[in-house]
Amino acid sequence: MLLALALTGASAVFAQDLRSPVLTVDSDRLYRDSDFGKRVAQEIETLGRAMAEENRVLEAELEAEERSLTAQRAELTPEDFRTLADAFDARVQKIRRERESQNRLLSEQLEENRVRFLNAAAPVLEDIMREAGAGIILERRGVFISANAIDITVAAIERINSVLGDGVPASE
Repeated sequence: MLLALALTGASAVFAQDLRSPVLTVDSDRLYRDSDFGKRVAQEIETLGRAMAEENRVLEAELEAEERSLTAQRAELTPEDFRTLADAFDARVQKIRRERESQNRLLSEQLEENRVRFLNAAAPVLEDIMREAGAGIILERRGVFISANAIDITVAAIERINSVLGDGVPASE
């Protein structure tokens, strides 16, 4: 039995001991606590910090430019000032659109990684379901009341980590 435990892993034994027609899983926790989800969260956090730093630099530049423009106002004709003010406003709007686009891309990247993870996790969840003799796995948040014994989230995280790891191919 000890050799079987070592070869199949604790989660396989867990699933074999569990016999239930219905299982539950917390998909948010499954993703968040997996090596894959942790890697993606770290990458997104790093990108978010870099974007925040860029935002601070841009904000300081724009504030300095605005102060300079305001200081020049008394020396310029209204038409010249309006030309410079319009150019400044156009630059601000362009930067705002670029920032919004970057934020959207970051959100899309996060969602794409979640979908990629869930697609890779599906066969592992199907194996656990089959081993437990279950016909369905329900999202834990959608279940009003259940025995904790049918929640396979921890076992699924262990198996997914052993199969998928952090999702980065070994050659990288």
